[in-house]
Amino acid sequence: MRLEEIKKLDPKGMMNWIKDFPYQVENAVKIGISSSIKCNSKNVQNIILTGLGGSAIAGDLLRCYLSKELKIPFIVNRHYQLPEFVSKNSLVIVSSYSGNTEETISAYKDAIKKKARILCISTGGKIEKMAQKQEHSCIKIPPGLSPRAALGYSFFPLLVVLSRIGLIKKKENEIKETIKLLKEKSSILSNIESPENLSLKLAEKLIGKIPVIYSSLDLEAVNLRWRGQFAENAKQLAFGHVLPEMNHNELVGWKVLTDLMKQMHVIFLLDKEDHKRIQIRESITKEILANYADGITEVHSTGKSPLARIFSLVYYGDWTSFYLAILNHEDPEPVKVIDYLKAKLARI
Repeated sequence: MRLEEIKKLDPKGMMNWIKDFPYQVENAVKIGISSSIKCNSKNVQNIILTGLGGSAIAGDLLRCYLSKELKIPFIVNRHYQLPEFVSKNSLVIVSSYSGNTEETISAYKDAIKKKARILCISTGGKIEKMAQKQEHSCIKIPPGLSPRAALGYSFFPLLVVLSRIGLIKKKENEIKETIKLLKEKSSILSNIESPENLSLKLAEKLIGKIPVIYSSLDLEAVNLRWRGQFAENAKQLAFGHVLPEMNHNELVGWKVLTDLMKQMHVIFLLDKEDHKRIQIRESITKEILANYADGITEVHSTGKSPLARIFSLVYYGDWTSFYLAILNHEDPEPVKVIDYLKAKLARI
């Protein structure tokens, strides 16, 4: 792999977007601090983030990260409608990078009907106009990126704002550690000559293979992010599941399709705070799968705080999917089949 080849296959600069992600996070935190927020959190009984794609995965990461702190339910809605329990005591976060996501606009209208408390985050579009009309707070984030490359803008302003309105504790120290770690990772993982570039090494293992990603339930959102990045960036299918649930069903499926299983490379996303019984399950599961899969790679989180460890894994996956796109001779930025689908929907 050479830089000349990367530049040719990556004309929009996905590599630069990923490389500059730590600085995106820095800017996103500033946006969260400076945004004008009028949302009242008193007596909020639940939080619902409604969105799709890159906007929704930010919600999933927030939900997983805050699961051991939040004392109220937090769900991510990927539908045209909101759950029936949404009420005036619900905080609905309307998240759409473009501001024009069809399903999210529909769910926003549903939130208005249900008289929920509403907070929007977008680059503009119809959602910003609706927020202005309804006098709802709207966090304005910079345009010009693919939504999946704007994860910092979709995640960190919300993290800051949730602390500002008193629903969670302040996260300054964890955020500082995360930014520092990401900058260190960026210098290594953007260097195709570095022997420490583990993302590139993993991508090389995945050429012509089907990635199958397993993790603890605590890393469910990171697992989903990896699968989405393989699909959108590398244009390559990936599958996955979480433990312990995988041990109660999917594990049995590793038996009959022996030829296909030899085309599968298993990736275990591991964190030092995984439940002790989960760690034992992971070890036994790896022992079983070694008899069937092409190979098994362990990816360990790094960092002290939960936030840093989560984003260390997210960042590793983003780089791996990018390098796999280049090795697949694919431009990582366009998602033509999604554009085709949206165009067809717009005519109906």
